[in-house]
Amino acid sequence: MNFDKEFDASGLSCPLPILKTKKALADMASGQVLKMIATDCGSVKDMQAFADQTGNPLLSQSEEGGKYIFFMKKK
Repeated sequence: MNFDKEFDASGLSCPLPILKTKKALADMASGQVLKMIATDCGSVKDMQAFADQTGNPLLSQSEEGGKYIFFMKKK
């Protein structure tokens, strides 16, 4: 998937991946896509909840080799 910005939150635990995702999205234009990588298994439910609360669509999420990869579009 194409993306405009990438943020690697590997090694960070809750709530830091969400807080830093929020900050990364703040610097982006509407319609741009953020790729976020995390190692905290809690980020799977946290990112969905964050998307629901903020209205930024979670385009996809996957797990590859112990890392969780999310693509989120800025509303």
